[in-house]
Amino acid sequence: MLAAAELLRGHRLLTTSLHLHDHPLALTVFCYLFSSAIVFATDKYALPARQRRKHTPSRSRGQIALDLIARLPIIALVFAGFFSISWRPLYASAGTISFFVIFTGISRAKFQFIREPLVFSDIALVADVFKYKSIFYANSLNIVFWLVSLLYVFGASALYMYFEPHILPAGNRLWWITVMILVADLPWVLLFYGPVNRPIASAVQHLVGKPNAKVSTLRFGTFVSVIFHFIIWLGRQREKIVAELSERFLSVVQDLIGHDDENKAPLIIVWQSESFLDMRHCGVESLDLPTIDRLRKRALQWGRLATVFEGGYTLRTEFAVLSGLVPDDLHVDASYPYLRASHYTEIVWPTKLKKAGWNTHFIHPYDRTFFLRHKAMPQLGFEKMTMLDGFDHNPTRDGPYVSDATLGQKVMEAVTEQPDSDGSFIFVASMANHGPWEPGRVEGLTNPVDIYLDILQQSDRALGEFVAELDTLDRPVWLVFYGDHAPLLKSFADPFPDPRTDYLIVPLAKARTGEETPVAECEEEPWNLLKALLRHAGL
Repeated sequence: MLAAAELLRGHRLLTTSLHLHDHPLALTVFCYLFSSAIVFATDKYALPARQRRKHTPSRSRGQIALDLIARLPIIALVFAGFFSISWRPLYASAGTISFFVIFTGISRAKFQFIREPLVFSDIALVADVFKYKSIFYANSLNIVFWLVSLLYVFGASALYMYFEPHILPAGNRLWWITVMILVADLPWVLLFYGPVNRPIASAVQHLVGKPNAKVSTLRFGTFVSVIFHFIIWLGRQREKIVAELSERFLSVVQDLIGHDDENKAPLIIVWQSESFLDMRHCGVESLDLPTIDRLRKRALQWGRLATVFEGGYTLRTEFAVLSGLVPDDLHVDASYPYLRASHYTEIVWPTKLKKAGWNTHFIHPYDRTFFLRHKAMPQLGFEKMTMLDGFDHNPTRDGPYVSDATLGQKVMEAVTEQPDSDGSFIFVASMANHGPWEPGRVEGLTNPVDIYLDILQQSDRALGEFVAELDTLDRPVWLVFYGDHAPLLKSFADPFPDPRTDYLIVPLAKARTGEETPVAECEEEPWNLLKALLRHAGL
């Protein structure tokens, strides 16, 4: 900070001797153009060089120029924001450069960690990152992080305020201050106003084309890409899209509940297993998963499951299964569909089942507000939710997450509470296999890979006990089991050579005919899992 003070003191002497602030308009324009040049030069580092070569689209010189020009208004608004609170061009320039470079750095760090640049929906997760630091592997965001960050922001700002003279006109100062604040802030506010947003969103959509986070980051830089995708998201006419998708959606639910008094209504359980991947695919021959092996022989369909996202963002796979929608159909909603789950209420399977008289229940042993599930799941057709507050879980006693054995017991309690005269759909999202896999989670183990493998085997045993109980029920039972994504296990592989997970569709209890024979494995996509189940159930 002392070095920065000395630098700014020298800067002040230089600018004073050159009388730069005697030409406020020229200095302001120069500082803006200088900021833009630095932003253009540094934005590309949001992705590694290899990814830049792979994902940079082929464009004409005119298209490249248009992309650069399109970034200028966003840079100007950020510059205006810093200028409006200071009336100091050099400060506005430094603030703008720092702002964009920080976004670029965050995007690069995110990509290094989870293979995706920053996207607009990540902004909605900021509070969750600080609230659930462990689950986001963000334990470094401690008091030291905040002290350093605040010292930089307020310390550097204070130095500029002290050493750089302002250029606020001497007369009518309040008027000038008001005008500048409006120039800096009003455009952002107007984005939420329909008559302004719609034409802007249309123009941005035309410029961006099909949303692709990597391509947009390379074309426009991290922050501008985030803003452009947000503008498209705001202006997207969801009602029209939902209507189009509804027309194409397979409507078979009425048939699904066709049963007479002698045949009890079916029970469907979808078990989404957190970070589950049969590591024998990756050469770990010592792994023992007898339940998985046994269920593969009983399954009507099983194999590898294509992943919506590698190493994280469970909600994307979760929503693909619940909705039956290909991520491309979600457009800009694909990165965080629960932000406005209500737009998909009439499309998703739980809603259709609920309207057909089924009981729908979502069970997830984690904080109900995480990923906005407390709002999204009722909107997606779940009439009942059991979340972490429904479990007797003590992290000190039980470990960071609810075990699959405990979760299985809770599911069986829910099953026994529901009448078998009505169809029942229970979606279970487990947590036991979630990272980080740190010392202390499994007694005697310290290596993350060994810890993960041991927890996999614990989950396999719990699954075996759960299936054994389901098999005793006097009704048709169908189990869909799958892993949501590969584990974020960088000490084993970074990235995973094959991020596909595993899935099973198994008839249990009265759903078994006794004539099932082992079938060959078959690759499937998450959005087709429930459709595949209906096909095998003859529905």
